[in-house]
Amino acid sequence: MLFVVAVAEIEAWWAELDRLRDRIGRRFGRSEPRRRVRDYLCGLVAGLERKNGWTVAEHAGDVSPDGMQRLLRWADWDVEAVRDDVRDYVIEHLGRRDGVLIVDDTGFLKKGTRSAGIQRQYSGTAGRTENCQVGAFLAYRSEAGHALIDRQLYPPVSRTDDRDRCRAAGIPDEVAFATKPERAKAMPARALDAGVPCSWGTADEAYGQVKSLRVWLEERDIGYVMATRRTDDVVTTSMGMVRVEDLVAALPASAWRRLSAGAGAHGPRIYQWARVPIRVSWQPGRGYWALTRRHPDTGELAYYVCYGPRRCTLADLVWVAGCRRAIEECFQQAKTDAGLDHYQVRDWRAWYAHITLSMAAHAWLTVAKSLVAQGEPSPATTCWSATPHRRSAGC
Repeated sequence: MLFVVAVAEIEAWWAELDRLRDRIGRRFGRSEPRRRVRDYLCGLVAGLERKNGWTVAEHAGDVSPDGMQRLLRWADWDVEAVRDDVRDYVIEHLGRRDGVLIVDDTGFLKKGTRSAGIQRQYSGTAGRTENCQVGAFLAYRSEAGHALIDRQLYPPVSRTDDRDRCRAAGIPDEVAFATKPERAKAMPARALDAGVPCSWGTADEAYGQVKSLRVWLEERDIGYVMATRRTDDVVTTSMGMVRVEDLVAALPASAWRRLSAGAGAHGPRIYQWARVPIRVSWQPGRGYWALTRRHPDTGELAYYVCYGPRRCTLADLVWVAGCRRAIEECFQQAKTDAGLDHYQVRDWRAWYAHITLSMAAHAWLTVAKSLVAQGEPSPATTCWSATPHRRSAGC
């Protein structure tokens, strides 16, 4: 996401980042953290190899990381309100009526035992059990782009049951154990309550197989394409309760179509797809389907349970299923370009503060990319310092 640009364009996008800073600046009670947050955002997008308190402070011209640590841990600013500002900024530029909400989690590999929510647990990032924190995230996807708009740190039951350890890590007493899907449901609820325009939701099987989450989306009249395990999900059909894999096994060859699930790193992601209507009683104008994806070379199958407008096509469901990749791209981009996983903080509040500011930096990069696609001047990811007269283009 690095661009070589003219000085005038660098100045234009410096001003855009300042506009984002000004947008969130009203959430800061004092001028010092309001100024420092600008330095922090600039450090996150500066192209530093590591983006922690020391390196970001050094980039801002500070002699120690104390100011940056104070910004994250104690400074007087409303972290949750800034999260809402970041969401609104994303929707202002990327929002579309047929937008898609995407839930997923990612691991943050860490050492030690004192960080909020840390323990040896499965990390999808590492693909194995590691000492890590796990954060659940909500991404927004439309044809204009995609970005992260909400986040939840997941404290496992071994931590929430130990209130002394929770207090030592700054976890509020009111934070009780909740499963990842239960905790994650709060994020789309906040988005819908805030009027985020969307028609669909999607998630991997860890969230998609949770029927209560699907029912909740139906109650909000949000369509979904949720991945599920073939052996775990039983659906209602005219023949009674049937496993999804048994429905698929009975499909004739003519039921399958080759469709793209969107662009991938090596071109269109072409698979064979089929859907089967399920549920005997449909709501007026709404339908339910079991959707299956088959790899054209290996024959490997993936399963989805779907709900949406009765007139929607197979291609519509495939497009939503393909949107889930967007949140994986958000994680990769935010970690690479905005320091999402570079933090060196332990307590609950500091985690939320860093993650929220990293989301803001990533949102700026995403919006800039979207504007480029619309023919606006290109953005610059530059090595900016804390004041305009000391910034320089390119490291």
